[in-house]
Amino acid sequence: MGSEGGESRVVVPRNFRLLEELERGEKGIGDGTVSYGMDDADDIYMRSWTGTIIGPPNTVHEGRIYQLKLFCDKNYPENPPTVRFQTRINMTCVNQETGVVEPNMYPMLCNWQREYTMEDVLLGLKKEMSSPQNRKLIQPLDGNDDQRMEQKGFVLRCCIL
Repeated sequence: MGSEGGESRVVVPRNFRLLEELERGEKGIGDGTVSYGMDDADDIYMRSWTGTIIGPPNTVHEGRIYQLKLFCDKNYPENPPTVRFQTRINMTCVNQETGVVEPNMYPMLCNWQREYTMEDVLLGLKKEMSSPQNRKLIQPLDGNDDQRMEQKGFVLRCCIL
């Protein structure tokens, strides 16, 4: 029993795929400069993830630790995750106000293939940090999204002296 004129391909269901990614993320990746895992262990749909990238050497990102949020909607892995830097960063593919990685500016998300993983996304962003257009960009002071405008609007904070 074979398929005529082509290969048969097994499509791994979404949850099994995400479980594989979770297992791989928990084991650690390569040299340890990129990591990821679930944001909420009780999320049975496995939608919300966190990622970390340690900036590559010989760039303005060297030694910086970048925190990211990845969101896998119900169509993942057919569609790419939404990726947002929580740590402020200046990169050509990142919206400076929201921290969202713009799919039309980041080829991996723009040309998404089902075989790509969250690991691929994070490693690709780390590689993008080393690209000529990003390696020397002036970076904002270290900080997280407390100083960033939320996608839904401005966050108003006040303090009483």
